[in-house]
Amino acid sequence: MDKDVAKRLLHEAGIPVVPSLTVNRQQWQNNPQAIMKNAIDNLGLPLFVKPVCAGSSVGVKKVKEQAMFAEAMDFALQFDLRVIIEKAIDCREIECAVLGNEDPAASVLGEITSHHEFYSYEAKYIDPAGATSKIPAQIDSSLADAIRKLAVAGYLALGCSSMARVDFFLDKKSNEFYLNEINTLPGFTSISMYPKLWEATGLKYSDLLDRLIALAQDRHQQKRAIKTEVE
Repeated sequence: MDKDVAKRLLHEAGIPVVPSLTVNRQQWQNNPQAIMKNAIDNLGLPLFVKPVCAGSSVGVKKVKEQAMFAEAMDFALQFDLRVIIEKAIDCREIECAVLGNEDPAASVLGEITSHHEFYSYEAKYIDPAGATSKIPAQIDSSLADAIRKLAVAGYLALGCSSMARVDFFLDKKSNEFYLNEINTLPGFTSISMYPKLWEATGLKYSDLLDRLIALAQDRHQQKRAIKTEVE
């Protein structure tokens, strides 16, 4: 859930992430003008301001002009002690389901299209027509393979196990892609993106449940075999 720590670990592993800055509440209170100038000088406009450890796009605002910056910071800091200020990318939102422990596999890709300005909380949960999904995503096969490979690399870099949904930004103009975040507790109803991606890959919902139970049992057995005392 910690976007700042995740970004730094992914960057260390050579995985592309969107440029960003992280600021805590005390830093913002002490020197808001310097922080605003630093963010705009280094990231440009527009940009996004997000709580570091929130989910579902809670507390997120898009800042299109300098006059909006302080309001966005104060809003995000209602939901966390730190915020991440991130360069805005004109992008397609691509999702990949990953399954496994030490040797994970990646599903086909899906695409989320928001009908709001960005994929906000309102687009996700309030407006029934806020977004649509397409599986598989209409992406060149070689590019799709590269994104799927990076999904697994990011999953392993963060030490994930069992399952996660890995979300990417795909630049509409350059086709460069960035790992946005890894959701380790994705939605899991029969209509959620994670099981739908696996179903499109050839693994039906009931078999996916069986596979997850087996992965959990395997991980539990491995942990039980770890020594906790020195003889």
